[in-house]
Amino acid sequence: MGGLAVVAAVATACGGSETPQSNPELAPRGTTMTTAKVTRQSLTNKVSLTGKVTMNPVFGLTTPVNGEVRYLEFEPPKGTPTKATKVAEIYSGKRVASTISVPAKATFAGRLVEDRASVTAGMPVVSARYAGYGIVADIDGDQAYKMSGSLSSVEAQITNGPGPFPCSVLGTIAAMPAGSIPDPEPNPSEQDKNKPPTPPSGTKPGPGQGGKPGQTGPTPSEPTGLRLVCTAPADVKMINGSSATVEVVTDRSTNALVLPVEAVAGTSGRGKVDVLGAGGTRKTVDVELGLTDGKVVEIKSGLTGDETVAVPGPNLPAGSGGKNGGSGGSFPGSR
Repeated sequence: MGGLAVVAAVATACGGSETPQSNPELAPRGTTMTTAKVTRQSLTNKVSLTGKVTMNPVFGLTTPVNGEVRYLEFEPPKGTPTKATKVAEIYSGKRVASTISVPAKATFAGRLVEDRASVTAGMPVVSARYAGYGIVADIDGDQAYKMSGSLSSVEAQITNGPGPFPCSVLGTIAAMPAGSIPDPEPNPSEQDKNKPPTPPSGTKPGPGQGGKPGQTGPTPSEPTGLRLVCTAPADVKMINGSSATVEVVTDRSTNALVLPVEAVAGTSGRGKVDVLGAGGTRKTVDVELGLTDGKVVEIKSGLTGDETVAVPGPNLPAGSGGKNGGSGGSFPGSR
């Protein structure tokens, strides 16, 4: 009997006489887990690049207008130039539409296209070599388009060294072909004095080296990929070969309306949010999206700033591929 009692007790403890414990369930899709208020703050978008301190870096100069490039004669510098050197003109028809000058503290390093070639605005036409230390950072294609036109705000930090400090950009970020240096003109004393010398092509005779035989011109520049070249303030100590980080502010917005990214569903530039009304009702509203720092996203239009929205955001309808087009908390990025 005692053994039967023990078996019965075990059966009671392990059997189904007690109410089974149900597993916790996930909340149904679309359930409002929390809410968020529209707030205001300033946002900036940045691109971070890895760079290196480099002696005498080469950079490119572009034409600001469409036209025909004509290279000019100029005297080679004696030492580091203290003022800009005009090296080319861009012609539109019969008039000079723009001039290209190598800035002070830099020297001419090569022609990037043929003399009298047709060029378009933004095309590199001259390479130049900075006399001193610069920071050179490589850029990939996606970064180049994000940074285009936004190089006025650049900061650098030397790894385990000075910084952050403002870094002044030299030239363009566009990739450059190999530069070429034209041969110097022959010595007139060695020519047939009865035969006038043939002037080289260009607005003025001369190879871009002063046109004096026997002079040693600059070394032609090597081709480069997409890269940014900038210079530090004079009081920043630079060591050749040191690693550096360069940050470029590509866009900024002051006092912007923002929401947490989890509250927004949609694609870059466009999105939707669920605005909460009285009694917890939800109304899906279209919004225009701006900058994001990965935590919040700018609402450029569609909300007034007084709304309370549901988190997570709305579920977008399935696209033509049969997959959900997006959902709250999966905001893909800024414009």
